[in-house]
Amino acid sequence: MQELEEGRAQCPHCGRELAGRNPAGSLPAGTVLAGRYTVGDIKSVDGEGILYRGVENTGPFRVTIKEYMPLTLAAERGKDCILRPKPGSEVLFKTTRMDFADLYRFIQRITPANGLEAVLDVFEENNTVYAVMENPGGCPLQKWLEEHGTVTPQQACAMLEPVFRGVEAMHQVGLVHRGICPANIRILDNGRARLTGYATVGLRTAGSGLHEQLYEGYSAPEQYSTAEFEGRYTDEYSLAAVFYRMVCGVSPVPAAQRLVSDSNPKARTVSSAVPPYVSETLYLGLRLKPVERIQTVQQLFRALSEREYAEELARSLAPRTSPAPQETRAPAKAELLSVRNLLAGILILLSVLIVLILWGLLSRQNDARPAPSASEPDSVSEAASEPVNENIILTPDLVGRDYDAEVRNNRSYINDYLFYVTLEYSNTVEKGRIIRQTPEAGEVIQKGDTISLVVSRGPQMMEMPDIIGQTQDSAVQELAAKGLNATCFTVVNDGSEAAGCVVSASEDAGTMVEVGTTVVLYIAGDAAASASGSTETPPDTEGPAVGGDAVQDGIEYDTD
Repeated sequence: MQELEEGRAQCPHCGRELAGRNPAGSLPAGTVLAGRYTVGDIKSVDGEGILYRGVENTGPFRVTIKEYMPLTLAAERGKDCILRPKPGSEVLFKTTRMDFADLYRFIQRITPANGLEAVLDVFEENNTVYAVMENPGGCPLQKWLEEHGTVTPQQACAMLEPVFRGVEAMHQVGLVHRGICPANIRILDNGRARLTGYATVGLRTAGSGLHEQLYEGYSAPEQYSTAEFEGRYTDEYSLAAVFYRMVCGVSPVPAAQRLVSDSNPKARTVSSAVPPYVSETLYLGLRLKPVERIQTVQQLFRALSEREYAEELARSLAPRTSPAPQETRAPAKAELLSVRNLLAGILILLSVLIVLILWGLLSRQNDARPAPSASEPDSVSEAASEPVNENIILTPDLVGRDYDAEVRNNRSYINDYLFYVTLEYSNTVEKGRIIRQTPEAGEVIQKGDTISLVVSRGPQMMEMPDIIGQTQDSAVQELAAKGLNATCFTVVNDGSEAAGCVVSASEDAGTMVEVGTTVVLYIAGDAAASASGSTETPPDTEGPAVGGDAVQDGIEYDTD
């Protein structure tokens, strides 16, 4: 990645040819972006884009360049390097591109931070977005552990402390990483860790429309379903899993497998050298249900570092966790609520007793002082009735409110409540509004407790419209209006069909189709061009190709 003499076709150090280094569909090595960054070889490709090695030319210094290029939404680019979306994917391409730009611009504002890979620049070019990041050096934690083996909990805390602080900084501005794993943590020469691997929510959630990238053993259970929301507790799960790998030598059982049958052993069962308080903290950090899990990375790091705090945190979380199968007792949630209600009753009783005592004292002193005014007993009563424990509050009424607009980013709730949200189809409640909540409005809870919300996904089923004979654009728009996705393929036209119109679809008109379903539309090709052609076959979106043609059984197919 050093400057070359003009006209040189080979690297003077290794002799490799400079032309054709990157595959078709990606940016050629040597491409200059924004007038100051030179693109090098491809480092990696995921469902969201391509990561290139690069150089900042004015420095010069090495950088990494992330290009937004979703494999499932982007068509093959030409020699002009302009990226174009696939037909029918224009809207989703544009919205996810905006999400990509917003993510990296947010991270740019909070970096450089000690534990986060710094984002240096974000700009738009070639109908896409580029994020330029520092090249932190070091080696991936995964490789480091293979060479050095396990570490003690104290060593793991020292190495990961910058990462915990970096993730905390992301959470303070409303960002969730969702991809914390040994492959995305680099160990620098000084032994400290740096977190990399930023991505949008679509890449790190199964079924989002992008070719998702999840990490077995480290991705949280809620990332395997679009029906559940993700939050700070999602990153907490991943950090606990990384710590588990560092002290135990093996990664936790993948969350998707645990959801079927939870057989993940406690850390102390795997390695007897792990202290009991660390083992119990990791157990609470890896709980499948977010409501039963340690909620923040600050709590997790402190519990892994301090035995006394870990024991206190375990006691506070005990009522949230499910009792063992052999135990016969009331559910933890009901038990917790009954204790809180009892406490509230005691406080009220004490307030009444204090009022009576004060009233008696005032009555005895009637001869020595004037009778109190009408307002004085009320003020005494109000003062005596103030809650003794300021951490006890009442649950707000959230049913019927818009979750995104009124609850999710409501700053007045940040210090008092944590929200665990699931989605549910509803034919009666508008999409995005809260159907029900637990605890119910008015119940006594403590500050920091979790309120479970069920948010409407809108109607589950939609009648498939009759789009046969419509133009491709008209059919795609009508499906989108009903919450259905469309993907289009051109078929041979013998002249009996109108070119560019829908010949058939994967779903019959009038049938009930689940909202969010992708409907395949078969579009009649140009009769003259199709006379000697063959039917186009839908591409295999699981393949690693960036774009181009694929050959199967001697027949060439366009994979774009």
